[in-house]
Amino acid sequence: MKVWIDQDLCTGDGLCEEIAPDVFTLLDDGLAYVREGDKVFSDPGGAAGMANIPDGQLDAVIESAEECPGECIFIEAE
Repeated sequence: MKVWIDQDLCTGDGLCEEIAPDVFTLLDDGLAYVREGDKVFSDPGGAAGMANIPDGQLDAVIESAEECPGECIFIEAE
């Protein structure tokens, strides 16, 4: 499974980072981005910045998507 964030919809609330810090991070622009280990998919972000969901993190990613006020987190099957 893969995940990406539509930064145009992101409110910068940070709930995703609180729920799944291994998958999401907020950058200096105040928006959330997905990450894979130390790599942050911020250039480009959006659908082009899809990250693999690490083992054991799918439930947290789903919870992040459900709790996101901007509804900007998208989960896709590979």
